[in-house]
Amino acid sequence: MGKKSNTDPNLFAKSVFDNLLDKLDPEAAAEAEPKPKTKDPKKQAAGRKGGKVGGKARARKLSAKKRSVIAKKAAQARWKSR
Repeated sequence: MGKKSNTDPNLFAKSVFDNLLDKLDPEAAAEAEPKPKTKDPKKQAAGRKGGKVGGKARARKLSAKKRSVIAKKAAQARWKSR
């Protein structure tokens, strides 16, 4: 079986161009493929640090009643599918 056809004209044009590029210059086609992205460890650490602080700060800011409402809503969402 062949590939499933795509109705998006932009994707079709890209696939035609990629096929042409493969036939004309296989080395250039290999260079055109995107390299896998890796996450920056410094940014990961900063995000993790902010995430740890943010939840506790939010909890201190909320009143007991508001925290209770949020917790009840979360419990209902967890048990909804059961």
